[in-house]
Amino acid sequence: MRTDQHRKVTASHLKRSAYLYVRQSTLRQVFENTESTRRQYELRDRAVALGWPREQVIVIDTDLGQSGASAADREGFQKLVTEVGLGNAGIVLGLEVSRLARNSSDWHRLLEICALSDTLLLDEDGIYSPRDFNDRLLLGLKGTMSEAELHFLRARLRGGIESKARRGELRSLLPVGLAYDNQNKVVLDPDKQIQDALRSFFSVYERVGSGLGVVRYFREAGLLFPSWTRGGTKKGELVWGPLGHTRALQVLHNPRYAGAFFFGRTRATKTSNGRHFAKSLPQDEWHTLIPDAHPGYISWAQYQRNQKRLAECARWRGSDRMASPPGKGPALLQGIAICGACGRRMTVRYHDRRGQTAANYVRQSDGIDKSEPICQSIQGPDLERAGWRAAHRQDQATRTPYGVDRRSGTPITPRRGRCSSQAASRTREV
Repeated sequence: MRTDQHRKVTASHLKRSAYLYVRQSTLRQVFENTESTRRQYELRDRAVALGWPREQVIVIDTDLGQSGASAADREGFQKLVTEVGLGNAGIVLGLEVSRLARNSSDWHRLLEICALSDTLLLDEDGIYSPRDFNDRLLLGLKGTMSEAELHFLRARLRGGIESKARRGELRSLLPVGLAYDNQNKVVLDPDKQIQDALRSFFSVYERVGSGLGVVRYFREAGLLFPSWTRGGTKKGELVWGPLGHTRALQVLHNPRYAGAFFFGRTRATKTSNGRHFAKSLPQDEWHTLIPDAHPGYISWAQYQRNQKRLAECARWRGSDRMASPPGKGPALLQGIAICGACGRRMTVRYHDRRGQTAANYVRQSDGIDKSEPICQSIQGPDLERAGWRAAHRQDQATRTPYGVDRRSGTPITPRRGRCSSQAASRTREV
């Protein structure tokens, strides 16, 4: 340890704790790159050599297996920033800058807090004081290089994937009914029972013209549909079960069944809190689309007709849906009404009745997903009045007081509106 760096450690720093931050990006690295983990833990000896008692060196290793690209899911890093902000840390130790953060905003935020609380930073190269201009400049450069390194790694990996995708050679998870042969070519699944189920599916859709119609046909005919188990102990196993509406739409929207190779159908978007979600793109914005790349169950022209028909059937895309009431409408029992026949929750459907917005309570999820008749549908006003009466009778039976008028001494009865909503909330089943 050079003398000039050792002088940066003062008595005020030694009065506070030393925080060692340990991180690996993935669980695989935790189990395989054990040497890197060991080197990070050995930094405790550096802190002891600088004058901190060993019991005053606090190790934060709860982020093992977490990426440093964002602080959103890193509880250990957030705890470290909190301790630095509270002035409890005299020095923060990390094997290198990338262990602490690979995001410039997170890194510079930590530097700013360290400067305000006079907290030192230590890595393999030396000790830095964020209050010192030269040290701050060097730390900023290291943070930028760490973020750039992550960008270059991702760019190389992404470039290789996209290059294979442009040629249609990228191996991906195939839907049920398709398989890879010995030459890594996509072919129809050799299981004739699976082939017959899919051919029957597309044949029925061509005839009835709706996903719900296909589900109804399979249910009435007692036919089962194949699918792969995606998780659990039976992951990768083929299972046969009733065809659901969601599953039917997935099959109809998958270009693979038309013999087309595609890549980049969704785009990952990052939110302000660091979370990622996939956004579906229109077909003309897909990264790669190669029709007739391999055998399929329908032609590409038939797939295009199916997509047009699905778009016409999807009422939620129409202008009538855009003009409908918002999700949180005036229904009094929305979210709490339970069907008395099946015991499951009822949903609300709004419509216009004599110029006013009216609600109906419907138990229809099985009707949508399994093409079964809806359990029941009740007009909103009738159900809400029945709910109010039931709640009122219960309150009367238990003699729940609503209050007394101070002038006249007469009991106060609840008005329809907020009070009725509170009373109705006690009625969970009608």
